[in-house]
Amino acid sequence: MDASILSRNNVKVSGEGTRPIMFAHGFGCDQNMWRFVAPAFEKDYQVILFDFVGSGKSDLAAYDAGKYSSLRGYADDVLEICEALKLKNVIFVGHSVSSMIGVISANLQPQLFDRLIFVGPSPRYINDPDYTGGFEQADIEELLETMDRNYIGWSNFLAPAIMSNPDRPELAAELVESFCSTDPVIARKFAEVTFLSDNRQDIKKLKIPSLIMQCSEDMIAPLVVGEYLYKNTPGSAMKVLKATGHCPHVSHPEETIDVMKAYLSK
Repeated sequence: MDASILSRNNVKVSGEGTRPIMFAHGFGCDQNMWRFVAPAFEKDYQVILFDFVGSGKSDLAAYDAGKYSSLRGYADDVLEICEALKLKNVIFVGHSVSSMIGVISANLQPQLFDRLIFVGPSPRYINDPDYTGGFEQADIEELLETMDRNYIGWSNFLAPAIMSNPDRPELAAELVESFCSTDPVIARKFAEVTFLSDNRQDIKKLKIPSLIMQCSEDMIAPLVVGEYLYKNTPGSAMKVLKATGHCPHVSHPEETIDVMKAYLSK
């Protein structure tokens, strides 16, 4: 076991089972975002939580702007964690951008994975003439420029829109805190890598069965994106949640758990 990899990504392992289930957080977040969902799997699974380099309590000294200039760098870390823990038949659960990191990982080493579960996934955020991602190129450029000018202000503006559920302002406040605890330079780079990525060809190559969990209202990954994924990802299933917003594992953990367990029981 390579302890340096486990400390680099602040890897935490728990659970009474032997079948591994790995939870990967989204942009601006860390493994703590899974705290309402992951414990529900500890009785039957080996639960693996971690922080991407630059997030949470990962080793910031390990951040390499070149390596992490594409999602491949993050996927390589996922594979290294699997190797360090000697994992096989992994169930990979990815939120938002981590969904595509999971796709890249599974395409690189399909023998390691059993199933993939995507929570609020998107293969491309920017619209094309024949594709709706939800954002225009100018929208993303403005978002990145705002991050450069005023990262704290950007966080306070965007987090409530991402989280939705305005009747529960504490949820948005948590996301703001998570954004603001991330190194702004690294966060800006991760945002650029996330929002400018195009993984539409990667999903078509996927050989591992997957579940697309789509929220009924989500400004980051609208319903049309989930439908595109379902049509273009071999071996995929799709479930539209009653939950709204982009973080159902935080805002609606019970529904998230129920849908995941129903899929995994098949």
